[in-house]
Amino acid sequence: MKSSKSNSIKVLIADDHDIVRQGIKTIISEVSDIVVAGEAESGDEVLKKIQALDVDVLIMDYEMPDRNGLDTLVELKAMKPQLPVIILSMFPEDHYGVRFLRAGASGYLGKSNVTQQLIEAIRRVVDGHKYISPNLADKLVLELNKDSEKPLHENLTDREFQVFHFIAEGKRLKAIADELHLSINTVSTYRSRILEKMGMKNNSDLIRYAIQNSLVK
Repeated sequence: MKSSKSNSIKVLIADDHDIVRQGIKTIISEVSDIVVAGEAESGDEVLKKIQALDVDVLIMDYEMPDRNGLDTLVELKAMKPQLPVIILSMFPEDHYGVRFLRAGASGYLGKSNVTQQLIEAIRRVVDGHKYISPNLADKLVLELNKDSEKPLHENLTDREFQVFHFIAEGKRLKAIADELHLSINTVSTYRSRILEKMGMKNNSDLIRYAIQNSLVK
């Protein structure tokens, strides 16, 4: 493990809420082998900072201005495929963690668990491993040992899941199109596919499902 200041693990923190960034910095300040090399408040700023700074790991919020965490992650991994990325989210690991790990993240933490697990997660991903929280590990083990079908939302592609998530938050198609830099017609097509795949009739069904499965707050 790195010990001297010059060999410390350098972290970039990306979250649009200052109080969250300050909380993460407080946790990191309690150890001697990890330092904060920079901060970002949006997806676009992450991509700029990651090119300008020498960092060992990125800690990034799921929901960010300019571009969301999933889009930022995909573009970031194309730029720096070896850079470990830990996703932080207010949403449960068992619903979102696997999707981000498949997209290239090295770890996923619910914000409620950051205080207990962040330092361990940083050290583990920097050593080249994946970090899976105990909650997510239990979920994966259960899925390996059961014959029931996957939840409906896990049949969606990443882009479909993004559109589904925004619909579940009550956003209109125009707002979703602007957020994802897509045309309204394209978003409408995604919506139709989502409804078909999930066997639902309208947005109200999607919103109800998302609430029942703790996919929105």
